Amino acid sequence: MLWSLLGSKEDAHDSMVHSFRHGFSGFAAKLTKSQAKKIADFPEVVHVIPNSFYRPATTRTWDYLGVSATEPKNLLNDARMGEQMIIGVIDTGVWPESEVFNDNGFGPVPSHWKGGCESGENFSSSHCNKKLIGAKYFINAFFAENESFNTTESLDFISPRAVNGHGTHVATIAAGSYVPNTSYKGLAGGTVRGGAPRARIAMYKACWYLDDLEITTCSSADILKAMDEAIHDGVDILSLSLGYEPLFPETDARDGIATGAFHAVLKGITVVCAGGNAGPAAQTVTNLAPWIITVAATTLDRSFPTPMTLGNNKVILGQAVYTGPGLGFTRLVYPEDPGNTNESFSGTCESLHINSDVTMAGKIVLCFTESPYGTAVLRAARFVSQAGGVGVIIAGQPGNIFRPCLDDFPCVAVDYELGTHILLYIRSSGLPVVKIQPSKTLIGQPVGTKVATFSSRGPNPISAAILKPDIAAPGVSILAATTTNTTFNDRGFIFLSGTSMATPTISGVIALLKTLHHDWSPAAFRSAIVTTAWRTDPFCEKIFAEGSPRKLADPFDYGGGLVNPEKAAKPGLIYDLGLEDYVLYLCSVGYNESAISQLVGKSTACSNPRPCVLDFNLPSITIPNLKDEVTLTRTLTNVGLVDSVYNVAVEPPLGVQVSVTPETLVFNSTTKRVSFKVKVSTTHKINTGYLFGSLTWSDSLHYVTIPLSVRTQILPFYYDEN
Repeated sequence: MLWSLLGSKEDAHDSMVHSFRHGFSGFAAKLTKSQAKKIADFPEVVHVIPNSFYRPATTRTWDYLGVSATEPKNLLNDARMGEQMIIGVIDTGVWPESEVFNDNGFGPVPSHWKGGCESGENFSSSHCNKKLIGAKYFINAFFAENESFNTTESLDFISPRAVNGHGTHVATIAAGSYVPNTSYKGLAGGTVRGGAPRARIAMYKACWYLDDLEITTCSSADILKAMDEAIHDGVDILSLSLGYEPLFPETDARDGIATGAFHAVLKGITVVCAGGNAGPAAQTVTNLAPWIITVAATTLDRSFPTPMTLGNNKVILGQAVYTGPGLGFTRLVYPEDPGNTNESFSGTCESLHINSDVTMAGKIVLCFTESPYGTAVLRAARFVSQAGGVGVIIAGQPGNIFRPCLDDFPCVAVDYELGTHILLYIRSSGLPVVKIQPSKTLIGQPVGTKVATFSSRGPNPISAAILKPDIAAPGVSILAATTTNTTFNDRGFIFLSGTSMATPTISGVIALLKTLHHDWSPAAFRSAIVTTAWRTDPFCEKIFAEGSPRKLADPFDYGGGLVNPEKAAKPGLIYDLGLEDYVLYLCSVGYNESAISQLVGKSTACSNPRPCVLDFNLPSITIPNLKDEVTLTRTLTNVGLVDSVYNVAVEPPLGVQVSVTPETLVFNSTTKRVSFKVKVSTTHKINTGYLFGSLTWSDSLHYVTIPLSVRTQILPFYYDEN
């Protein structure tokens, strides 16, 4: 096909970037728009996808989630720590010398493994072992898009070895081996390990660090090739802490990751992806395909309070990762403070700039930020340090990412309220001063669990009836391994935050669950973690969603809730999906029959009328356009006691009426699957926002809960600015 289009075998060979052979049939090639259009018109071509680029999106996590090695009878030990599972990580590569890849006490590599270790720059097959069993790299598509790129311009290794420690960090969280006595310069001390510490790791490097631009980028064609290889190699779970930029959402369920994920799921491989870091704005969630498990990020019950004593003896506890010696009482200034002679400064962190070294030299600077991201914090710290300042206090939205700004440089975060208290002190004092002490580690109550500010939110911007994200997991200030030449690390360990960190937490949980339930489908694992999730934190406190203002979390913040691994091991009932269900979904959202047939590898036909997307058997119900009344169907499969009776309980959204038929489900040795109908109607007479509730089936032992999200639309396709 490519030969006939380009005119010669030589031209076709030069144009070829990747050939996909294992999980699905296809290729990536350098084509003009007109050539791509001609190929798309061939009847045997399912779809032509333009290349696109993605970005990459522990000592406390597992105790917090109740998966502790100290308990003799729990999921971790019942699942033998995931010893036969293989987690494929597609990311920035690996630092193989890290302690988290030690294979002490590991048995033979699982027999279903068919992959290998690929040599390259500063990396050889000898870097793999019984823990890190595979490592490959994929760069052809990146080079095809950047033909003028000179490898000497980048510090990255053309091999599975990583300059950017992101890949090593997420691999640690999913399946790192035990590393005791670990901390970040004394903070968050304990034993680092992954969720499935005996599982094996296969790293597929498809993301490349560009030193000149200080960014990491991942070509969708390289990601697809990595997924194709991983399917062939025999991974059990694919973990991708990658996502689109929020301004460029997927426009089709057949985007790069979704295409590979579909074929992986059909072969029984669970695919877990990051929801993105563009929160708290609505409709920013990415990785939207319904066969992917999409993950949101929460905080842990751990914080790093940093005492600050003002000159009036008032003590304020900020948050920082400051491990320096502390600062005695030091002059405190605010850029608009009358005592500051440089009137060109403004009080925002973003507008700090250096006009006079005298202004900040030897002082601690207070500034305010409107940015929900940590870049403003780092930029402000650099400005203050370069001007001779000795510390910075950042006041902003609750939930801003705090991290080591500069080595041993105090960079303390407070919210607007506390920042205002400090500002009032500055303006009321003739000589304001502050003392900053080193950060401490605080675990447990009263530290509450919150959906992180940065965690991308629903509703799904492309297919509103498909709830995204699916589930939440800890993703704030997670301590894990990195490259050993990173500036901020202790023995090669560092704090990172993002849905990138929450994603491998779910991958590790799935590895444990799959050890116990070999025959479950990827959809069954998604159902198990969603229907058993905490909607309060492990201390039974409400989970809030960070933002402005802070609010109680809802399904668009955290999907089903915070993952509860122990409960997920025995969910009782599951909402399962198989090939026929995915065909019905593709029909319901308008795919043509020829494309579906090519995609699934067999002839298919859509019913007339086409099925309704609301009947897709997800562990959630999302109705984006309710006007009068709608009835939808769900089917439950019994994976608990053979003889079971479940009764329904509904918490309807405000102003919405929900009835379920039948109200009792009976399972026995011959009846393992039972369907039920849900009738939903609204009492609202106006267009509303989404309102939330839940539907629970219980046998008094199991509580199988799914979220309900309903929006009334009396006047459809209407944008209301009132």
